[in-house]
Amino acid sequence: MQSGDTRKEPTLRLEPNQMPSSTSPDQGDDDPEACVLRFSDLDLKDTCLINPSSSLKAELDVSTKKKYSFAKKKAFAIFVKTKEVPAPPCECKEKWWKCCQQLFTDPTSIHRHVATQHADEICHETAAVLKQLTATSSTSTSPESADNGNPFKDDLTHDQEVSAWLPDTSCFSPDELISGQGNDEGEVLLYYCYCDLKDPDWVCDWQTALCQHLHLTGKVRIATEGINGTVGGSRLATRLYVSTMLSCPLFKDYLCKDDFKTSKGGACCFPELRVGVFEEIVPMGISPNKVSYKKPGIHLSPGEFHKEVEKFLSQANQEESDTVLLDCRNFYESRIGRFQGCLAPDIRKFSYFPSYVDENLELFKEKRVLMYCTGGIRCERASAYLKTKGVCKEVFQLKGGIHKYLEEFPDGFYKGKLFVFDERHALPFSNDIVSACSYCGVPWDDYKLCSTPQCRQLVLTCPACQERGRTACCVTCQDKGNRQAASPAQSNFKEECECTARRPRVPRERSQRGPLAAGASALQPGAQAGC
Repeated sequence: MQSGDTRKEPTLRLEPNQMPSSTSPDQGDDDPEACVLRFSDLDLKDTCLINPSSSLKAELDVSTKKKYSFAKKKAFAIFVKTKEVPAPPCECKEKWWKCCQQLFTDPTSIHRHVATQHADEICHETAAVLKQLTATSSTSTSPESADNGNPFKDDLTHDQEVSAWLPDTSCFSPDELISGQGNDEGEVLLYYCYCDLKDPDWVCDWQTALCQHLHLTGKVRIATEGINGTVGGSRLATRLYVSTMLSCPLFKDYLCKDDFKTSKGGACCFPELRVGVFEEIVPMGISPNKVSYKKPGIHLSPGEFHKEVEKFLSQANQEESDTVLLDCRNFYESRIGRFQGCLAPDIRKFSYFPSYVDENLELFKEKRVLMYCTGGIRCERASAYLKTKGVCKEVFQLKGGIHKYLEEFPDGFYKGKLFVFDERHALPFSNDIVSACSYCGVPWDDYKLCSTPQCRQLVLTCPACQERGRTACCVTCQDKGNRQAASPAQSNFKEECECTARRPRVPRERSQRGPLAAGASALQPGAQAGC
């Protein structure tokens, strides 16, 4: 609202194509010829807006006419919002607008253009908004909606067309959305949002349509406890995806722009798009009803976490420290990159983490636990589970995970690469190599898939060993692969590798006197975990 303006005006944060808002039409000004809207950082003010046909007004009943001013304002805001495009990096503004093959760099010019050139479209949108308001007003006073802070959340069900919730890409050519999807020009997003979703199936349909609409690939897990996604595509497509997520009423109160971690990549980083509904958005193997994300540890910013790690590493006798620096990832991840002095459980899956805690509970008694993972999502549930044991002094977690830490401290206490679950396998942030070739022991940290089709585990094998034919995860798999090469008619179904079958599912640390005792998972720089 402009300074000195005392009128009550609606505050909107809208998504393209009739994205509902929790703002009530009764909050708007009754003057249909004045429009002041605020959503995100965009102010709309124009006293010369379009005049919808008188026939539209004539068709409205008395109660609907009261909503007319609000509906027209909302329709105008929606239309302008759909024309947003990212501004060039050199500009101080984050967005421009593109419409009718013209580029507009300031709000006033795009408002004037829409008001004078798109009266019919605004009229049509106004009618659609009025229809929506009329449909929802009858239920707005029900007991169920009275208990809901955002009544429109109840409307996000399978009864609504997901197509109405997709961003308008008509001002872009298909080439603009698809181009730049390679590793050098494209982008990969990593994010999660814990929040209660009443209709995860509808969200699944919407996410599928949204990703296909923007030509994104990747993986999105949806549950009643929230959403977890990693998607790749062109930078234009990923920016539109973020904008859509931030504007959606389901997530806009929980997500912010900083929650999306970005890295170089693209659609090529994933073989396909997979969107599904699950019980958990990260598979820990325990029902969210038993261990809820709502009771996590204390979140530490990267700066706060850095200070805690620095204090921990400065101690002369870390084995007697009251602090445990805990890596919540699996051994594939911690093998090629980790915080100095950490306790990295030698487990293959995150779903083994609860059993690891139970088996090694003495490690955490009367300790201050500093835990971390890739992006923060696993720590939400892992810290909640550890707290249920009631043995720790305090439980802390790194907000934003290693991803955010490395953005602020690329030369900090994290050494090595950051493992990612896509075709890239890892992201390099420094020249430090903390792992070794599984065959000859030379420093090496580039993963390859085991050459035996039935196994397909990740292998650290240097170029010299690869030239010698050492391309499998172990000797057993190598021999099996050689036999299959001689008899290619054998089936290629996936099976567990024998070296994995021999590995303890949940290791018990040899010494439980402290986190850095000589155990199977107390990894130090240069050490190598088992296969």
